[in-house]
Formats: sequence, C-alpha cells, structure tokens
Amino acid sequence: MRGTDRSSIGRLTKRPDFVAAATGRRFHTERMSVQGRLRSPEENKSFAGLRYGLTVTKRVGHATERNRIKRRLRNAVAEAAVGHEKIDMDMVIIGRRDILAADYAVLIADIDRALRIVSKPKVAKRINNVCDEPASRQ
Repeated sequence: MRGTDRSSIGRLTKRPDFVAAATGRRFHTERMSVQGRLRSPEENKSFAGLRYGLTVTKRVGHATERNRIKRRLRNAVAEAAVGHEKIDMDMVIIGRRDILAADYAVLIADIDRALRIVSKPKVAKRINNVCDEPASRQ
C-alpha cells in the first residue's frame, strides 16, 4: 500500500446509506460499477470524509470467490483513496467476477478514475420550456 491509513476512510454499513449513494453519479467498467453521492454538510455530523461500501451479488460466484473479490476491492480502495479522503462522499462499489482475473494496478486505476468522476456534483437536468420547441413545419 502507499502508506494509507484505513481509519481515515469510513465504511457504509446501513442499507439507507447504500440506497442514497445510488441516487448520485455512476461509473462503469467491465470489472465494477461505482455509485457515488456527495453528502450535504448536515449529513457530515456522524462522519466527515470518504465512506465506501462493497456489494458482490450471489450471481458472481460462491462465497469464497465473493470474499476474495471484496478483499481485493478493500485493498484497492485503500490505495486509490489517497488524496480523496477529505471529500464528503458516500461511494458504493458493485464488484463483478472479472475482478478475480484483473491486474491489481488496473483495479486501483479503475477506482481512482471512478472517484474523480463520481465526486463531481450531479447537475440538475434542464427542462425545456414549451417556447423553446421549434416551430412546426408546414
């Protein structure tokens, strides 16, 4: 590891936190999907900084394979989170089977890229006014 202190990164343990993270930005690769949501200042009373949670479904494989995927992800998150610990954000990583065969450096690069993408504030969708529609053709 690059000298990270795992205690500086929090863990998501409750289902409402996982569900709330799903409302934020998303990042996908063939190895994982990442969902992230910036927390408001009111939500930072319990924990300030980066928190993450891991999900690996039963469709991925047996318990030993799922646990190996989670172990690899925990270590990769600890290394990739260097420089991102101060961001008040919740992040959920949904692991896929390809993590087992992936090079460890690739996992770190994926998570680092995901952190940069999902930590951007989500932009509200613009709703076009009726006046903005082009005139009908005749």
